[in-house]
Amino acid sequence: MKKRSLVLVTVDCLRADHVGFLGYSRPVTPNLDALAENSAIFSDAIVAGAPTYFSFPGILASRYPLALGRDVLGIAPHEPTLPTVLQDAGYATAAFLAANPYLSRRFGYDQGFDTFHDFLDSEIGREPVSADPAAVGRLSKLNRLMRNAARRNGLATKGYDELYFWYCQWVSARESVPMDKLRRYPAANVMVDQAASWLSTVGEQPFLLWLHLMDPHHPYYPPEESLAALGLPHITARRARMLNSFWNRWDIGPRRFERYRNEIISLYDAGVHWVDKQISRLIGILQRLQRWDETVFVVTADHGEAFLEHGDRYHSPTSLPEYLIRVPLLLRAPGLSARRFSQGPFSLIHLAPTLLEAVGISSPDGFQGRSCWEQISAGNWRGEPAITECIDGCCNPMRPDDRMRPRLMAVRDQELKLVINFSEKRDCLYDLKNDPRECSPLPAGVRTRERAGLFQVAQRHLQTSASAERTDLRLSALLRELQQSAKMTGATTASPMAGEERWASISSGGAQS
Repeated sequence: MKKRSLVLVTVDCLRADHVGFLGYSRPVTPNLDALAENSAIFSDAIVAGAPTYFSFPGILASRYPLALGRDVLGIAPHEPTLPTVLQDAGYATAAFLAANPYLSRRFGYDQGFDTFHDFLDSEIGREPVSADPAAVGRLSKLNRLMRNAARRNGLATKGYDELYFWYCQWVSARESVPMDKLRRYPAANVMVDQAASWLSTVGEQPFLLWLHLMDPHHPYYPPEESLAALGLPHITARRARMLNSFWNRWDIGPRRFERYRNEIISLYDAGVHWVDKQISRLIGILQRLQRWDETVFVVTADHGEAFLEHGDRYHSPTSLPEYLIRVPLLLRAPGLSARRFSQGPFSLIHLAPTLLEAVGISSPDGFQGRSCWEQISAGNWRGEPAITECIDGCCNPMRPDDRMRPRLMAVRDQELKLVINFSEKRDCLYDLKNDPRECSPLPAGVRTRERAGLFQVAQRHLQTSASAERTDLRLSALLRELQQSAKMTGATTASPMAGEERWASISSGGAQS
């Protein structure tokens, strides 16, 4: 019997509530909506961690992000993953990733791939930066005087910052820069072009193809074609540049962002629309190569995106709300009937073992998730509590100190979600059925039995993670980081004392909360 192939498409920042097959009213995903009619879809797919650097160990390695310690990022050397298992089984494997720096060789994501292109060396997306208006021109001296004077008073500082922002916008508006030159990441069509070229070389061999698409990621610069398709041709490249600049301000409060929120969402949606169109093109390529009928095809995301819910923007791991941890999950497989699973959460920790069984391959012992393929195929899969964990406030994981902050954890079942903040030693229980926006945590004396049950799930998770820690993987990951740090600093060897101190910290239990 011919082996099935597998295509995994992950879309950065794609919220579950911004796809049509999960209820979004704007027609941004017509092709995925059509595919969903013949696929298994999950109403409550939940990531194992967020954002990207905490999410992908769960997706590819079926391993919780903190299981090897808070100071470990990415995939450990020789860690079993979806691609390594399929490569060992004789699959041709390729990954085309749209320049997300956390999905790179540095963090082990090339393991198991015959072809791996992360586009981090690409010239695409190098935003043209004008010379600083404060440093050149006849107004530079006046600007310096104003800036220095303004710093003496808080109100004057705000006034100067406001004036300077709009002056910068006036200067940049004088340039005519097309949208594709403003984009920071290669667009989805570039990834699909690469995939098409590679697929044409595979022949009859079973394959794994992984595409990671960044079009909905900020800064939001979608193709004009998608803006026009959504009836938004008035949002020009010049307008998009101003909107992104304003949205990225950190000197003002949430209220002032409200004015531009709808336009920002429109830019985001247009990016999703472009992804949808290119996924449809990829399916067409598979059909023309006569590989579609034997291919398991999966679309999901690593996390969502905030648009002023709770005053937040982007996707920093300072909380674990639904718009961040709930993502789309569409699974199409030969012979699988269309199904909608809405009986509770499906954790992406189970995705890799499920996909391996879907193509007829056994999972390695090291996976923390389990295959749900049998229940999905039979249509009787039922949800179970899903755990999401990250490091509270770890917005720059390249800084080791950021990774050593306390843990933040959410335990979610069908109707309730318990968020545990280890830093502040507090927990919040949300009734998602009656409070879907998570505005009002339940009082401590309400739903005590359910609260205790979710606490037990969290406790079992912590105990299991501590007892199952793979010291060999942890040490190899930390050794890799030491070697990379030495290369980056130009050092050939670390000092003996520094090495001893580092290994002492390694053995001190980095996986603890």
